[in-house]
Amino acid sequence: MASNARPAQPKTILRGHKTPVQVAAFVRNNERLLTGDSDGFVVAWDLTIMRPRAVWQAHTASILGIAGWGHDRIITHGRDNRLVVWKLTAEHENVLSTSLPLDPSSQPRPKPWMLHVLQISTMNFCSFSYCPAYPDNSPAAAAADEILLAVPNTLSSESIDIFHLPSLARKHTVGLPTSSSPDQKNGMAMSLSLFHHPTSHHLTLVAGYERGLAAVYQLDPNTSKWAVTYQSNPHTQPILSLDVSPDESFFLSSGADAIIAKHPIPSCPPSSGIIQDPILTINTRHAGQQSLRIRSDNLIFATAGWDSMVRVYSVKTMKELAVLKWHQQGCYAVAFAAANTSPTTSPPQEETPRSDDKKPEGSHSKEVTTQVPKMLVEQTPKQKRLHQARTARWLAAGSKDGRVSLWDVY
Repeated sequence: MASNARPAQPKTILRGHKTPVQVAAFVRNNERLLTGDSDGFVVAWDLTIMRPRAVWQAHTASILGIAGWGHDRIITHGRDNRLVVWKLTAEHENVLSTSLPLDPSSQPRPKPWMLHVLQISTMNFCSFSYCPAYPDNSPAAAAADEILLAVPNTLSSESIDIFHLPSLARKHTVGLPTSSSPDQKNGMAMSLSLFHHPTSHHLTLVAGYERGLAAVYQLDPNTSKWAVTYQSNPHTQPILSLDVSPDESFFLSSGADAIIAKHPIPSCPPSSGIIQDPILTINTRHAGQQSLRIRSDNLIFATAGWDSMVRVYSVKTMKELAVLKWHQQGCYAVAFAAANTSPTTSPPQEETPRSDDKKPEGSHSKEVTTQVPKMLVEQTPKQKRLHQARTARWLAAGSKDGRVSLWDVY
């Protein structure tokens, strides 16, 4: 019997981009959603009011990547061969334009403070990835305000450069051994992820290539040499996107074909040789899943498809859980809000009465020794909106139609 259930609908639609939305990222404890388009514009959406808080043209060409660095810095990567780090605080937002790219503007929109600019190659449409310069167990990790940044190499499209910020110095160049056979060329690097392995604490790079190959590299800190720990070719078409799990034990890849693959991340080079078998591959029968992201609770992941659909899958079983249909044109970007917010982002709560406070005479009530539940605290409308923005399990999808759909999922 046919189901009478209504299809899922987005909670809201953010309109304002004039050209296709290529990238999206949640920042500031989910209070802001950053979106970037094919004209190089960035919009910082205030999710407490669903309105733009800052709009500027970060690049003169399409934006390939966007991410938050800390609480007040934004990294953007454009097809104009530039990667830029911007400083964007709440105070800076007050002096920036809120005129959307769709709105006619006779005056150039002001830009945030530009901290760093890196000239890099964008021939292969591959975005950047970054991680702290030091692993969490390093004594320098807490004090240092430094990152390592992976980007495609300028001269060799198969190689990947790793830069240090803020020095802008190139620290490493990584790539698979060169094959003499033209048929074995891996093609351009298409997607990257850089991090410190949670077990070995070695710097680790995951890369997806034009030939459909996925590889994991790991740096030996003693020799400063990179070793391939995993290499597999589960895709028949270029890899378009990959994402590493929150616990950094595996990664997922999607491509121009209909395959989604789950891959291992070895903690060290295996003694028996390079691992070549993925954990699992599925044929979704939906070619062209442009963007793939895993939610921070490691329970679900989502893809944005050329067929205009956003699909949600189980991380554990890799089975499709939901198909979100609203856009009429292809979807290029998908992003999850962080599923677990820190206690400091919870709404304010009433002060706990002190144990030595005197009770009124004749009172027989029990002494209060526990805090009032946070959700029961009386809040102002502004506090309620802020709490909703920080705790909602948003899924954002950017489309060729220039719109961003915002869904509340699972």
